[in-house]
Amino acid sequence: MNTQTIITADDHPLLLKGLNDLLLEKNYNLIGSANDGQEAFNLILEKKPNIAILDIQMPFMNGIEVAKKCSEQAPNTKVIFITLYKEKELYDKANNLNIFGYILKEFALEEIETCLNIVARGEQYYSPKIQKLLGVTHGKNDILDVLTPSERKILKLIATDKTNKEIASLLFISHRTVEKHRSNIILKLQLEPKTNSLLIWAKENNHRLK
Repeated sequence: MNTQTIITADDHPLLLKGLNDLLLEKNYNLIGSANDGQEAFNLILEKKPNIAILDIQMPFMNGIEVAKKCSEQAPNTKVIFITLYKEKELYDKANNLNIFGYILKEFALEEIETCLNIVARGEQYYSPKIQKLLGVTHGKNDILDVLTPSERKILKLIATDKTNKEIASLLFISHRTVEKHRSNIILKLQLEPKTNSLLIWAKENNHRLK
């Protein structure tokens, strides 16, 4: 089981259950769940989770308000917003709060695991899909800035036609870790998950990887 402790909060019971079921299926350490913002904040203070996944629009206290209070009273809890709303104003408020993650519920199934893994490393994950939809960037001038140093190394090796096995050997990591990195890179670069899409992109952009 993933050792990062997580609490969730959403005022829609079915959506909350769906998120919780997904986290449990992926063996994440879910330690609590709330149905409104006030309950969520109380849970954060009580349980001190590593990560809090919050809906933005909730009764009594919305996700933005919970995140503000967390920055003051529970600074070690990393907040991820997961929302149905696509308003740029909400995105900007989240961005200004310096939260750790922001994804849309419609993309949660495909993005939540990548988001949690990145946030667990202390890095931010703002969904490329929501950024593309709103025509914004999360303070990035270059799409390569969303990649971690390890992902950049792997992308450079992919550009030189190295296989997963060869990359694993060169970087002293497992074949499975290389595959996971490749999946994360494809998602972050918003590439089609089809054969050779990453290899083609790496070769076309090899000059940017130097």
